[in-house]
Amino acid sequence: MMVGSKVDYDISNLYIPKDGKEDNDYQKSFSATLTIIVRNKDGKIIKRHKQKSHSPTANFIGLMLPITYYANTSSSWTLTSTSNTTESYSSNNPENGTGILYPNTSRKYADYLQNIEVGSGSQSNPYNAYNLALPIANGSGTGQLLYSIPNIPTGITINGSQAYFIISQSYANESGITITISEVGLIIGLSIGNNGAYNVSPVSTLVWYDVLSSPISVANGQQVVIYYTFSVNA
Repeated sequence: MMVGSKVDYDISNLYIPKDGKEDNDYQKSFSATLTIIVRNKDGKIIKRHKQKSHSPTANFIGLMLPITYYANTSSSWTLTSTSNTTESYSSNNPENGTGILYPNTSRKYADYLQNIEVGSGSQSNPYNAYNLALPIANGSGTGQLLYSIPNIPTGITINGSQAYFIISQSYANESGITITISEVGLIIGLSIGNNGAYNVSPVSTLVWYDVLSSPISVANGQQVVIYYTFSVNA
């Protein structure tokens, strides 16, 4: 079967016990789940990994700030790219033309999921992370994984009192050696600039980061699919 062609776990069984004290209202809240499926060269599932995901970065927090924040504070927010360069922006309004230029194909403003990037390192403070500690490069060379194109849903699925969407990406190990995945991050491309600048290059930005509770070993010839499920239960 084609890797990533279907979801390899039960979407109705998203609940993972909360760390520490049990919260009776836990299931009636936002939930992010990270699921990893490993297949051997014959396509047989040989490992399933699932954990609660809870690590938005500072970049993500900044993107969530409402326009009134900038209007009331006359301030801006600085995003840090995966190459450790910084881009500052504030509200995209007539008084301040520098901001995030959301998708506009006629003007080449790109804003999209670039990668669910995987790495072999770890970081103790995800909030300050701007890239993975040891990113695994895309390719078939030693220590590399072949990345597929991310699978992005066209809408949100409603199932009873639950609303969710899933993003996923698959990887193949053709490097000749075993590769260990211990960290995962969501990389998006944001076009940041002035409204009048019609050819703004997207800035690669880490917005979500997770260290795996147990590293995943991927032998040569094996394939991996990573799913991020974001859901809200009423």
